[in-house]
Amino acid sequence: MDMTPEFIMLAFTLILAIVQIGWAGAARTAELGPKWNAGPRDGETPPPGKLAGRLMRAQANLFETLPLFAAAVIMAHIAGKDGQLTFIGTHLYFFGRLIYLPLYAFGIPYVRSLVWLVALAGLVMVIAALFV
Repeated sequence: MDMTPEFIMLAFTLILAIVQIGWAGAARTAELGPKWNAGPRDGETPPPGKLAGRLMRAQANLFETLPLFAAAVIMAHIAGKDGQLTFIGTHLYFFGRLIYLPLYAFGIPYVRSLVWLVALAGLVMVIAALFV
């Protein structure tokens, strides 16, 4: 398969997912310490603080749509539906998710929701490309 612009955006999104795992984990470790991180984590764990909680929720939010995005990008390519709709859609999704992360981390309301909608619109565009 060729490394299309859509696949490049998918690869960047996968890198973003790894960054989110690391950032959320680092924030949680900063709260509970390296002994907790290295330990078996048996027993009760205190609820996350503001930053760690936001980062964990942002990560979960990405993971809700990432399988859909990956499947749509791969399906569009296999079906020969790569084009302007998938190009724009993958870029909207990736950059929406990229901008969403710090907005969520810093607790910025409304704009965060609008940016999420931009990413969702990008996902819908890639899915729509399968039918046009």
